[in-house]
Amino acid sequence: MSLWIKICANTSLEDALIAAEAGADAVGFVFAPSPRRVTREQVAAIVPHLPAKIEKIGVFVDATVEEIVATVEISGLTGVQLHSEMTAEATAKLRTRFGSGLRILRVVHFDDDAPERADFAAQDASVDAILIDSRTATAVGGTGKAYDWNLAGKSLFQSPGARELHHLIAAGGLTPANVAKAIATLDPWGVDVVSGVEVAPGRKDAAKVRAFIENARAATK
Repeated sequence: MSLWIKICANTSLEDALIAAEAGADAVGFVFAPSPRRVTREQVAAIVPHLPAKIEKIGVFVDATVEEIVATVEISGLTGVQLHSEMTAEATAKLRTRFGSGLRILRVVHFDDDAPERADFAAQDASVDAILIDSRTATAVGGTGKAYDWNLAGKSLFQSPGARELHHLIAAGGLTPANVAKAIATLDPWGVDVVSGVEVAPGRKDAAKVRAFIENARAATK
């Protein structure tokens, strides 16, 4: 199975195209408070110029189902990444509204309780994948901080419920220099990067984006 790669927190067409042309499977757009935040209208202007095959994922924190639905429709998204403690009833509403064409990702932040929370998230039939990220006191994503891959590889990434029922995506502190090690340690279904391929918050470094994707692909051969 081919590794799934998302270049997240794009703020311009130029950056999203860099990711697409470098071979990313998905690009992400942040609709939550962040230096990388974008509006529905900004993304709606970007999406029509991207290849149809690349996934367009919206990142949401504590948004309501109604807000997510409106953003998906206005922006032309093909997926959502949910950082909130959204209920299975809420994700079921998204699945009913958009069908199988919408990829639904749930975020679990790595800590001592992460395996249990990942197994719980895996019980939600509407969820397609679980993204394992790091967090700080002030940020729920895009932190540039890596968690303990060795510990995660022996615990959460081996968690029967999460691994057998859903794809696991590694995120948090990934860079072109360490993504191969993360893949070797965690054996994830996919990887997701933000700050590791930036020249500044919200601005991508084209060379880093290409190197990240090349190194990630090479690590799975």
